[in-house]
Amino acid sequence: MNFEELRKKMVEEQIIGRDVKDEKVIKAMLKVPREKFVSEELRRYAYEDSPLEIGEGQTISQPYMVAKMTELLNLKGNEKILEIGTGSGYQTAILAEIAKEICTIERIKILLERARKTLNELGYRNIKFKLGDGTLGWEEEAPFDRIIITAAAPSFPEPLKKQLKINGIAVLPEGTKFNQWLVVYKKIGKNEFLKEKLFLCAFVPLIGKYGFKENS
Repeated sequence: MNFEELRKKMVEEQIIGRDVKDEKVIKAMLKVPREKFVSEELRRYAYEDSPLEIGEGQTISQPYMVAKMTELLNLKGNEKILEIGTGSGYQTAILAEIAKEICTIERIKILLERARKTLNELGYRNIKFKLGDGTLGWEEEAPFDRIIITAAAPSFPEPLKKQLKINGIAVLPEGTKFNQWLVVYKKIGKNEFLKEKLFLCAFVPLIGKYGFKENS
């Protein structure tokens, strides 16, 4: 299969075609080989307009959602980003193409190690990895210019609110385990946020102290 051609078609139809305008995001989506982040059996579907299973009950997000969430972060290129939910590492790679430093947290060891291996093989050197509860954030690396959560949260976790810089932006799906809104938070003061609800979406639940309980 000609993955480069499929990638170009995906960007034209699913990304630019749905009004993603940020040139940095478009360039990153054109460059990062999504097929490297899914199993060999699923590679033929890598550029389809849908999420895909990556094992352990987790998914790689639909390409449009990856592009849209990245665009909403309004990246200039010098940011330090906290990503909650490494998953396959695909969203991590898109962020690493644009921002200065990515700190990514994953609670499932097998996924973290697989993502780390893929990202290292692709030559990324601006990513730090952590195994643990993403809802607690990464105190030692805080504060962050941007935070992205790639799993459904009941609300914006309190520790992450504290770890976001003033004037920082956070993007996350917020709601129940089954229905969420994509939400953008802008931190305008120590404990002050502007919140914008954008559109309905569906993500796997964020498990952790400030997320959902594993078996609830």
